[in-house]
Amino acid sequence: MDNRRTLVVLQPGYLPWLGFFDQLRRSDAFVVYDDVQYDKGGWRNRNRIKSPTGVAWLTVPVRTKGRPFQRLLDVEIDNGQRWARDHIMSIRHCYARAPYLDRYFPALAELLSRPWPLLVDLDLELMSLLSEWFGLRAPTLRSSALRAEGKATHRLVDMALETGATRYLTGDAAKAYLDVDMFADHGIEVEWHGFDHPTYPQLHGPFVPHLSALDLLLNCGEDSRSVLTRADG
Repeated sequence: MDNRRTLVVLQPGYLPWLGFFDQLRRSDAFVVYDDVQYDKGGWRNRNRIKSPTGVAWLTVPVRTKGRPFQRLLDVEIDNGQRWARDHIMSIRHCYARAPYLDRYFPALAELLSRPWPLLVDLDLELMSLLSEWFGLRAPTLRSSALRAEGKATHRLVDMALETGATRYLTGDAAKAYLDVDMFADHGIEVEWHGFDHPTYPQLHGPFVPHLSALDLLLNCGEDSRSVLTRADG
């Protein structure tokens, strides 16, 4: 029996991709990194779906003018733009022929239609909703609520110690900057995610990977989790 306790630390995203939910699935403690600097042009406020004419972007407008160094948890949505209506219409149009649109769309549309002052709150509610649809139940914490201090690897190690983790699971891109020896010094193993993106029945022509996980759910419904677990090999 594997008694190791796995920690995953990820920034929240808007309707995240499958790799995000696969890391959540593999975790015993999942920390949402909500107090780092907001990365303008990243995945916090946007993602991709598949339309009849190709990939389409869904972007939540946020207030960044005059706020170059704001933390993610402070980022405000620009609700002067009717983004929610546009996203709802785009999803309904792009997935009109998806087998499971009727099952998931009403709850998604209702959530998007609520007034959302802060981007992080919207992202976390969407994460919770899609996690429920995937049948995922990993305990979720916010980094802003933890005592972990320091920067970069030092803070990640502190998070692992605070959550009782003995293994830290992270994406392959972290190989460029993560201090693996610092984890080892504290008895914590580092595991690289190495996500192998699955294929599945998809609308609108040849398969396109790395879309929002919503694409899988609307196309495959209750089979979505079994598709996701193919990454286990």
